Amino acid sequence: MADWVCNGQEESVYQGVIAVILWLLAMIYISSNSPFFFSVITKINDIQDKNSLQNNYRNGVLLLVFLFSSVAAWAEDGVRAGPLVVEPPTLINLGFHWKIEGDDNRNATVQVAYRIAGTRDWKEALPLLRMGGERVIRETEYLDYTVPPMFAGSILDLSPDTEYECRLTMSDPDGVQGESVQLVKVKTRSEPKAAEGRRTLHVYPPDWKGEKQIPSFMGLKAAYYGSGLGDWSVVGERKVQPGDVIVVHAGLYKADRMNYVDPHGIPFDGTYVLTAKGTPDKPIVIRSAGDGEVIFDGAGAHRLFDVTATEHHIFEGITIRNTDVAFSAGLKEVLGASHLTIRSCRMEEVGIGVITEYAGSKNFYIADNIILGRDDRNRLLGWASPGVYGANQLKSYIGIKVYGSGHVICHNAVAFFHDAITVSTYGTPETQEELKAVSIDIYNNDIHLMADDFIEADGGVHNIRVMRNRGVNAGQCGLSAQPIFGGPAYFIRNVLYHIPTGCALKFMSKPAGLIVYHNTFISENTNPQTFSNAHFRNNLFLGTDAPKRPIVVFPNATAYSTSDYNGYRPNRSSEEQYKWVSPEKSQLRDYALTSKDAKSFTSLSTLAQRSGLESHGVELDYTIFENLVAPDAKKPHGIYYATDINFRLKPKSKAIDAGVKLPTVNDSFKGKAPDLGAIEAGDPMPVYGPRNNVSQPFYR
Repeated sequence: MADWVCNGQEESVYQGVIAVILWLLAMIYISSNSPFFFSVITKINDIQDKNSLQNNYRNGVLLLVFLFSSVAAWAEDGVRAGPLVVEPPTLINLGFHWKIEGDDNRNATVQVAYRIAGTRDWKEALPLLRMGGERVIRETEYLDYTVPPMFAGSILDLSPDTEYECRLTMSDPDGVQGESVQLVKVKTRSEPKAAEGRRTLHVYPPDWKGEKQIPSFMGLKAAYYGSGLGDWSVVGERKVQPGDVIVVHAGLYKADRMNYVDPHGIPFDGTYVLTAKGTPDKPIVIRSAGDGEVIFDGAGAHRLFDVTATEHHIFEGITIRNTDVAFSAGLKEVLGASHLTIRSCRMEEVGIGVITEYAGSKNFYIADNIILGRDDRNRLLGWASPGVYGANQLKSYIGIKVYGSGHVICHNAVAFFHDAITVSTYGTPETQEELKAVSIDIYNNDIHLMADDFIEADGGVHNIRVMRNRGVNAGQCGLSAQPIFGGPAYFIRNVLYHIPTGCALKFMSKPAGLIVYHNTFISENTNPQTFSNAHFRNNLFLGTDAPKRPIVVFPNATAYSTSDYNGYRPNRSSEEQYKWVSPEKSQLRDYALTSKDAKSFTSLSTLAQRSGLESHGVELDYTIFENLVAPDAKKPHGIYYATDINFRLKPKSKAIDAGVKLPTVNDSFKGKAPDLGAIEAGDPMPVYGPRNNVSQPFYR
């Protein structure tokens, strides 16, 4: 090669190569708009001015090395925008996730703005959460999932049945390839309702004595299928049609399951297996006539309503009791309902209220129901750490459990279960977008006395939104993310009281993508397992003086988890108040870390100096509230009632104006800055539980 370089004729060849490189660089620059290439071109021009061809060659080689290494570095640090996925809208929230490549230095961002379609002014929303590379691990079940690179997030608290324009803007100091701005129109859902001009079918109990409206039927199955008795109970020659409304009149609908020709047509198993398909404009409605209570008594049947094969069904205003499963709506990898509405119903003495674990279940609306289990009503019993009364027996399991997308679970009252409201733990998410657990809303529910947890977002993938719920008396933990597969899972403005274990947040099995804003936790937060990509703002954690217990543990498996602007009331009987786990400075992630690696601190200021967390955090006491005292740590089995607890802040207390602004979360704050905790001073209290509830507490 040296001989080739020294030949006089080759200089023009070499200059030609330089020209080609310059042309390529110009084309790349035009397409990438990267300032890095200015420096490269300058270096090439410097080379061309050299007199020595030998030096030109040497410098050219160095240039090429510089060129390719720089391009490689840019390819890793610059971000390449992939497809934007618009998730199923709910009534008040919109969710998105935007796939990417590159951005190894994690400095890309996505800002979000929105407006009602046809209006002029844009409003700021929370930015999307950057994720990718986090591991979700649970070794006992062989779970090991790595979150793919993307951004994800929600626009919160919108109006139902309204079209919005949403603008998502991706930025990166290292450059963006592909479409950096996405502008989409998305309409929030409306609350399901019966069709206009529908056919009405009237159902009466077998012992009805009064007049009947026409057409009338004895029992639900006769109206739904036109079926007979005994072996003829499966015949459905005159099935209900889309848009039909089945009006069920007052009385007791209780089958004798051992009677072959019982008039209800559900011999032996006692289950109403419903399979008809409504449509978006013509749902099938089964509702109370309003002439007295309608009671479906399961007589001890395992399942009362099997709706796994239904589409677009509405159940409204009926009572279900004495069954293990009130509504069986989906089985993992088998079949599941879609567009199921259960509204203003009462379920009592049941083991499970509503359940689907089918990934294809979509757009449930479960609202304004009272769901009462069969667990102990007079003492708080956990299952993992039984006290003097022993472990809780699983007489009831779950109030509501869902998987799939687009579900709304709001304004329900749930009591006396193992867990109140959960997402199915499920496992590794399915690869198809339409089968992922995304855009699930759990808000304004009122929860009393759980043996395990109030709400579990476990198994959720993106945009699980747990907001404005109230939970009192939990045997194990308050809110759970065990795990989350990337997130974000939003925990916003929830109030929790009396969690004797000190586990306000069960963030276990290495969940990833956790947003914890504006909650009031009358409990310590001592979760021992590490989690990833978690961000805490404007929360209140108040200790109960449980002996030898810190007020909070920060078990961070990722160096980019953050916590600031939170308020803490330390436990007076503990020396170690704050514990912190985090990767070494040279590492982004470390999943070998455990609670044994934690550093302990006696004060918030010392924690802030050493960790960089909570530089604006404050220590405070119960005097911040108008009238609230801690639960008695010496009486872990005691029962407290939400109607006796006042979560309002006292004006001019230390929690007032101590927060940070968060778009769509606290836009309407009253003072110089948002207050800490779930309830902004001066705001009306949220409506917890059914909006049509009587004044008497549902659990008494």
